[in-house]
Amino acid sequence: MKTISLVIPIYNEEKRIKKTILALSQGFTFDGLKLEEVLFVNDGSTDGTAEKVRKHKKKLEKILDAKVRIISYKVNRGKGFAVKKGMLASSSDYSLLLDCDMSTPFSQLKKFIPLMEKEIPVIIGTRKNGKSTVVKAQPLYRQLLGRGFTVLSNIILGINVTDFTCGFKAFSKEARDVIFHFAKIDRWGYDAEILFLSVHQSFPIREVAVRWTDDKRTKVSIVRDTISSLSELFTIRENAFNGAYELAKQERIGLVRKFRFAR
Repeated sequence: MKTISLVIPIYNEEKRIKKTILALSQGFTFDGLKLEEVLFVNDGSTDGTAEKVRKHKKKLEKILDAKVRIISYKVNRGKGFAVKKGMLASSSDYSLLLDCDMSTPFSQLKKFIPLMEKEIPVIIGTRKNGKSTVVKAQPLYRQLLGRGFTVLSNIILGINVTDFTCGFKAFSKEARDVIFHFAKIDRWGYDAEILFLSVHQSFPIREVAVRWTDDKRTKVSIVRDTISSLSELFTIRENAFNGAYELAKQERIGLVRKFRFAR
């Protein structure tokens, strides 16, 4: 039976964290998977988010029969940094990135299990392949911007996925430890970078249609974060052009041997 860790980045989620805790309180009932740990990565929150998680920590550990950990640091570094921090702190066979707002329900993990059994290294949820279920769609202007970002990301990075930014992604131990070891983008462009690194490091990606509901309380600033994400696409290309990821590729053999030896 494979083990799995849940990585949940949180930043000033005091008003939404109850939904996360409630979802986890339903228990972990996925045949073929053993939940090993839940990692909440507190990305410099200035409200009571971390305190609310701590309040429910023991209850969740009892319900889930798994460790619940809170990784905190004082200064907000960005979601990409938080995801990397959580991924590299996990030790299970697979790690699942899960958004705090549960836009993709926790129950959708069942769709990933057959691919985990086949040891597919990178499995990502998609809202955009025609088989997905979108319960509540984003406003039209956000949909159009999202499609534009997907097209540009595929062209600029030379890869082919339908959905970069769905916050429901699973990584095998080997893929996780290599990809996030070399990831450099701390903020909103991190999705594009980790998928670029997946392809660059020869880890196959499989997309799975998921159920998704838009959360109108999103923290994404449509202008600021779109500009930032586009800028970071070119940063990724520049890193690749300058050989930063080639060095990563050369180091991968030794790194993978190290992780395999440590199992």
